[in-house]
This record gives sequence, C-alpha cells and structure tokens, in this order.
Amino acid sequence: MLPKLVLTDIDGVWTDGGMYYDQTGNEWKRFNTSDSAGVLFCKVLGIPVGIITAENTQIVYRRAEKLKVDYLFQGVKDKLAVVTKLCQDLKVDIKDVAYIGDDLGDLSVLKAVGLPCSPANAPLYIKNHAKWITEKRGGEGAFREFVERFIIENGMMETVLNKVHERVMDNKQ
Repeated sequence: MLPKLVLTDIDGVWTDGGMYYDQTGNEWKRFNTSDSAGVLFCKVLGIPVGIITAENTQIVYRRAEKLKVDYLFQGVKDKLAVVTKLCQDLKVDIKDVAYIGDDLGDLSVLKAVGLPCSPANAPLYIKNHAKWITEKRGGEGAFREFVERFIIENGMMETVLNKVHERVMDNKQ
C-alpha cells in the first residue's frame, strides 16, 4: 500500500525516547538526521507528513519547521481524534494512512490505520498491533526505514531517487 498520508509520533520514533535536561532546566532531544530523508521521500511523492505528539516543545516545532513537515500537532492527549479529524479535513480514508508510533498514546492510532508500524524498541504489546516493525530503534533512523519500506514494496524507489536527484539539481541552479 502506498499511503495517502504519513503520520508519526516523535519521542521514541525520531528520538531515542530520552529526555535530557541540563542544570538550568533546558530540555534536549537528539534527532537522527537520516529521518529527514523520509520526509523528503514523501514530499517528492506528494504524500503529506504529519507529526502528532503528546509533548509540546519548541524543539519539535523547530525540527518540523526545518523539514517543512505539513502538519504538526503538539500537546495531543487523544491522537486518534486528531488523526480522524485530519483524515476528514483531507478527505483521506483512515485505512490509507501510514503511522509509526512506539507507546501507549499511539495504540489507538495503530489499531485504526491501514499501515501501522512500530520501531524495534517499542514494547511487545505495542508491536503486536503493528503490521511492520522496523529493524532500527527510535532515534536511529526508524522513520526513514518505515518510509523506505513502503516505497520499496511499491516498486518506487528508483522513481523517488530520480525525483530527489532532480530536486537537488534544480536547487543548484
């Protein structure tokens, strides 16, 4: 299935799930830059990408802004309600949605979407609701692996790579 919408959690998927604080109270998150290719691949295919997270931080806002993620929902307690509303607004069937999540807040979405995925570090009771489980752990490029898999399974990797190359060449001129 080539999804019409790709949605993702952040902590435990794009990050290792750790929350780091310095002595002055600043919060830090470590993102793996390879996940940005997952966003790029979706963009060249015209598939919108959205982040849905229970956290509400400038860090995630800045990452989403830098990658030009289409939708960002922070401070979300009921992720399924957000996904359902977004699907209604975009006129996308929830079964045409791909979602990757790793923990309790993701469970209802994993059960509802057509292509549920979890990173390798998710608990077994979460992975049991995933169609795919990435080999990579959260924070190690799990989002990119997730996107690459549905591209490869649809026989579109060469097309995507050509479009990425064209985009890079266009930006050089």
